[in-house]
Amino acid sequence: MIGMIFTTPEEARRFVAAYGDGRFDALDEGVPQHDDSVLAMATGIGKIKATLQTERLLRAHDLDRLIHVGTCTGLSDEAEVGRLFGASFVVEGDRVALSAAAYPRMPLEAPDACDLSGTMVTQDHAVEGDEERQYWQRIGDVTDTTAYAVAYVAGQHGTSCTVVKAITAQAGEERDSFQEDRRDGYAQIADFALQALNAA
Repeated sequence: MIGMIFTTPEEARRFVAAYGDGRFDALDEGVPQHDDSVLAMATGIGKIKATLQTERLLRAHDLDRLIHVGTCTGLSDEAEVGRLFGASFVVEGDRVALSAAAYPRMPLEAPDACDLSGTMVTQDHAVEGDEERQYWQRIGDVTDTTAYAVAYVAGQHGTSCTVVKAITAQAGEERDSFQEDRRDGYAQIADFALQALNAA
């Protein structure tokens, strides 16, 4: 069985509508729904929720692999809004921000279906202003709030993990099209998730 892990129920809605077809209902945060092939769950925002929910999930269910999909914020110039990003590395960013010893980067395999691949920095604080964005650009290409936690817990359980996110914002920038960009991102990740299941 494949675990399709979203960050929020909103991110999962289009996938559930397309795949579910009555097999399972809309997701509530932290409540997995499944059939014989797929288990879908939304962890909630933030590393603590992602860690706890992924740990509970993998203790309760024997999954062949996890696919973590959602949205992220671009840091590098190449990480433009509208692109589908596959993480080849995930980094825990808040420890870096606090000048604490950083965990090593965790390598992952980015799917060929992604427009762009590279390093994803997971942190609970938002990147604000050009100076901070330039700092994080030296470390990663995009930032999110859950990927490192999901991948780390999966690694502890020996479960294969893939992380794919739609880029729906650029750090330090305000866009009038923000809501539309998020809706487009939700459609992107639903399409990717469905294709990944069809290929499995």
